[in-house]
Amino acid sequence: MKSDRRTFLLTAGAAAIAGPAVQLAKGQSKAKVLLPHASWDCGMKDGIPNPESGFLIFETQLKLDRLAKIGKTQYGNRRVAVALEGTTTGPKFTGTVMTGALDFELTLSNGTVEVEQIFVFKTSDGKYIYSRNAGVGADSKDVRMAMDFEAPNGSSAEWMNSGKYVAQRILDENAKTLTVRVYDVSSVTIPTGGANITRIVKPADAPPQPWDNRMKGADEKQGKELIVESVGLSPSQRVGASKRGNRNIIPITGGDLSGRITGKVLSGGADYQNLSGPPAIDARYLWQASDGEIIIVRNTTSTGGLVPIFEARVDSPYAYLNTGKFLSSNPGMANGGVKITMYDSTN
Repeated sequence: MKSDRRTFLLTAGAAAIAGPAVQLAKGQSKAKVLLPHASWDCGMKDGIPNPESGFLIFETQLKLDRLAKIGKTQYGNRRVAVALEGTTTGPKFTGTVMTGALDFELTLSNGTVEVEQIFVFKTSDGKYIYSRNAGVGADSKDVRMAMDFEAPNGSSAEWMNSGKYVAQRILDENAKTLTVRVYDVSSVTIPTGGANITRIVKPADAPPQPWDNRMKGADEKQGKELIVESVGLSPSQRVGASKRGNRNIIPITGGDLSGRITGKVLSGGADYQNLSGPPAIDARYLWQASDGEIIIVRNTTSTGGLVPIFEARVDSPYAYLNTGKFLSSNPGMANGGVKITMYDSTN
């Protein structure tokens, strides 16, 4: 644990699926391509094919640790699933999904669903794979995930760094499970013509949710203190050199909040840091305020320091987090993890 805390400081300056596959909803047009909206194109702006038009590489069904219903935020109706460890099986990949996987689901007023997922896989020979994925559906019955993998160079899973992969995603609130079935669609031809396409439509008043973090302005400086958080960490899950650099993941196990917001840091998520070039932190996790409200937190390295952004229910006492600008200290050592102070940003 001590080495993980040191690494963090330096960087800042379900059981195997045995039953039959879950079937697509009745009446679903499986042959059609989903054409994403430009504001959330999932890295497949020309269209996301039906996953089953490719060939299965693996599937996993995860039990959920929690399903946090945040409610209406600045982007739409949000809920976040945090998963327990699960097993992956399939013809091309077997292993596990590590505890703490995140699934950020956004439902817009017209029923359109946008999803961001962050998984850490562990191969059967002990290597870690980072996966940050974007998905979309015209409704919750057909949500397709464009999968992106960062596997260690030279490992048995290095092939996952190239190719084109789409997954079926099924979140079952009653069973508290998240099913992800991944297909290789590298050889699938995207059909043309209106009859072959379902175009994703977003309401005109729906602001785009961000994929990247906010960049710090040149004239910004730390103002009034917002919170102090003590964050517990687990040992590193080191991917090593991969297609986007040297990835190292430090899971978040919980913690405490004090200051203008009191409560706790929930277990789940991690610092998905990249150690290449200037080391970069990218921490994703949840706060639970003392009144029970859930707040999404992302704290990421920007030019000149760490910049946190938040997502909270718009009619909660914490709605000011959605529109304000904030800065963060670098992490300092604390018992079992790190200590971080966040501030209002001033000019």
